Amino acid sequence: MSDSPDAEKSGGVPNRIRRVLRGPRPETIPTAVGTACTVIGLVDIVFPRLRHSKVHALAELLPGAVSSLAAAASIVVGLLLLMLAHGLKRRKRRAWVAAVALLPVGAAAQLLYRHSVLGTVFSLVLMVVLLHYRREFAALPDPRSRWMALANFVVMGAVSVGVGMLIVRSHPDTIEGAPSLAAQLEHVLWGLFGFEGPVGYRDGADYTVGYSLGALGLLTVATTAYLAFRPEHPAARLTASDEERLRELLAAHGRRDSLGHFALRRDKAVIFSPSGKSAVCYRVVSGVMLASGDPVGDVEAWPGAIAAFMEEARAHSWTPAVMGCSETGGEVWTRETGLDALELGDEAIVDVADFTLSGRAMRNVRQMVKRIERAGYETRVRRVADLDAEELETVRRAAEDWRGTDTERGFSMALGRIGDPADGESVIATAHKAAEEGAEEGPYGDLKAVLHFVPWGADGMSLDLMRRDRSADPGMNELLIVASLQAAPALGVTRVSLNFAMFRSALARGEKLGAGPVLRGWRGLLVFLSRWFQIESLYKFNAKFRPRWEPRFVVFRNTRDLPRIGLAAMQAEGFVSLALPRLLRRGRRAEPRPCAHQAPARRRELEQAA
Repeated sequence: MSDSPDAEKSGGVPNRIRRVLRGPRPETIPTAVGTACTVIGLVDIVFPRLRHSKVHALAELLPGAVSSLAAAASIVVGLLLLMLAHGLKRRKRRAWVAAVALLPVGAAAQLLYRHSVLGTVFSLVLMVVLLHYRREFAALPDPRSRWMALANFVVMGAVSVGVGMLIVRSHPDTIEGAPSLAAQLEHVLWGLFGFEGPVGYRDGADYTVGYSLGALGLLTVATTAYLAFRPEHPAARLTASDEERLRELLAAHGRRDSLGHFALRRDKAVIFSPSGKSAVCYRVVSGVMLASGDPVGDVEAWPGAIAAFMEEARAHSWTPAVMGCSETGGEVWTRETGLDALELGDEAIVDVADFTLSGRAMRNVRQMVKRIERAGYETRVRRVADLDAEELETVRRAAEDWRGTDTERGFSMALGRIGDPADGESVIATAHKAAEEGAEEGPYGDLKAVLHFVPWGADGMSLDLMRRDRSADPGMNELLIVASLQAAPALGVTRVSLNFAMFRSALARGEKLGAGPVLRGWRGLLVFLSRWFQIESLYKFNAKFRPRWEPRFVVFRNTRDLPRIGLAAMQAEGFVSLALPRLLRRGRRAEPRPCAHQAPARRRELEQAA
């Protein structure tokens, strides 16, 4: 048995890690506490003020300012408890500290303003429960950036205006006259900044409304300022030293996984095994710790990196998930962690020695390539290091401009850059056609299409992105893939990984004779969804090159986590984005942004090709 800290057997793994791998503890207490926090928050905001109680009679003896402050405190505490509820469900330590501090204030507000003994007791009981189970709330905070400040200002501002309108209307018997909706909204806006608005009140209600609106405004400003000025910690970052260590692992073990080079995306974070012989790259999205591909490095050291990954997920109460791992990777992940795996699709891999344009099966591709070549197109396939700086910059700008989506996409199967000096072994295939006589040359000269491949060990390459000029003839992608495969021997490449086809096996089996009704129905649904996601066209495009198919899997903890993981993956890949529309970004140059996921990023290009 190995004495390495990465040993697969339980004797080589610390007890603390083994406890993590056995799975998370029951989440009953944090979930119940979070739900109770939500209920109390809603009560603090919307529960009516009791008028007929002994507590009300005693509270009337207090100065009016106390009641007004209690009213403002009740609303503010309610809002904050609603914001903290999700953090408590995820066992966040900071949420626990804030809730323990807020609940006594909320209890006092319940007693002094709403005159509710039951609400006061409920708040205090929840505080006692939090104190008793304090060890359950030990999760560290999530990575963050200052963009949260802007999001908080927009969301809290909208919530404050909405709640402010309820506050202004919450004392209809004391309002002077019949102010219009515009006057009420103006009163709210002035009140959020601490000034008197146009709406008048009788019987001292103006104090309650004024304090409440001012407290909402103060809450918005305080939380925004906190998020803006706290130390920034990006959600994912790959430092220069981490990248250097990953490149060393890829140099030694990169041949095993065609997606290994994509671990070098600089918007990913990395966790190394205790021995440093393997690593898992990931990004945290909406509370999901999303890894991609197989661990990088020595297979025997994978358990150590996986254990460190799971420990980090538990420390922050993140949901662990892996997108696009191989069958070997899925077996190791499930064996070491107790997670489950589901086949996501298949990767198309072409063995260069077996590729030929001859034969009936390749007739369509052969005819398309010959037609394009007769139209005057020529191809060039080179290592990035062989391109001069001017041509490389032209390729970069063209790939950016020809992107088919408003936002850049990519995470698990895309590198996110072209022409970085550190990626000199990457391969660029370009298609060129000189302008016809008398015609004006395009902004990128005779360049019409670009394919970018990243290294797959010393003798392979993996397709990263495909971009084409929309004015070019259809079939540019087929032309460049064939050119790349034909140029591969001169580059020392024996294997080429093409696109990733989601649910490929279901599409293939569902169209065969004798397929059952369930399989045919599933295939029909995928074909229907292909109207938007191009699932079927990707499969058919890949199949043109007669590849062998290697399955890829998603690894997850519970079936109920799959919708959340799917949403996080869509965010990571760029399907859900808060970026400005592309039209508003024109006119300013930027560094090349992350490129697209192999499957979804190319779907517009493939609509014509397929």
